[in-house]
Amino acid sequence: MKRVRFRDPAGSTRSGEWTNGEIHFANDSYDPDEVEILAPTDPSKIVCVGLNYADHAAERNKDLPDRPLLFLKPPNAVASHGDTITLPTGKERIDHEAELGIVIEEQCRNVAEEDAMDVIAGFTCADDISNRDDQDKEQNWVRGKAFDNSCPLGPVMATPDEVPEDAAVRLRVNGELRQESSRDQFIFSVPELIAEITTYLTLEPGDVVITGTPAGVAPLSDGDTVEVEIEGIGTLSHDVRIS
Repeated sequence: MKRVRFRDPAGSTRSGEWTNGEIHFANDSYDPDEVEILAPTDPSKIVCVGLNYADHAAERNKDLPDRPLLFLKPPNAVASHGDTITLPTGKERIDHEAELGIVIEEQCRNVAEEDAMDVIAGFTCADDISNRDDQDKEQNWVRGKAFDNSCPLGPVMATPDEVPEDAAVRLRVNGELRQESSRDQFIFSVPELIAEITTYLTLEPGDVVITGTPAGVAPLSDGDTVEVEIEGIGTLSHDVRIS
């Protein structure tokens, strides 16, 4: 099943099922092009995983981590399918990063790997937009990773049964394929990530874990259209501009 949050023509926020090209809520059906698609969750935090693909670590000239590299994005970073993201000005390089997002179903702490899938509501597409100018200069990556709208999510949340263990992950900019890999290329699996993260902090319902990006990250330019496609979920699309 694919769940979607949206704002209906009357301005009310709804949650429905996306089936056969239509959104269904109660007894009503909506054309996705006639409503505002919202991020599929409203997280209290986004826990991000760095260097979870060996090929991306190589392109960033980084050693492979011996445990998941974690950092945070706050709620202000969330953006939605169809949004236009205004990038920080005066920067030489701001990159796209296609990622699988995990949406948490219930409050959890100290989750064992074998129980990890029980706390997951579903998966979504994410773009971890990264300001390399400042990321490479600061330790906690606030300027580099936590700026407004730096984490588009969507368009839907797919239940775990919809997303294969080897789901393909692709990113295109203006129709050009830039990133292509699959979920089974993770250095640390989804259960390993959930277990490690919840050793240190409590995850709340609706929180998101984004699981790292494959090789092919590259700079964004004013007017670009980005599409993150993940098998079993769909395609998250957003534009970028530099004001």
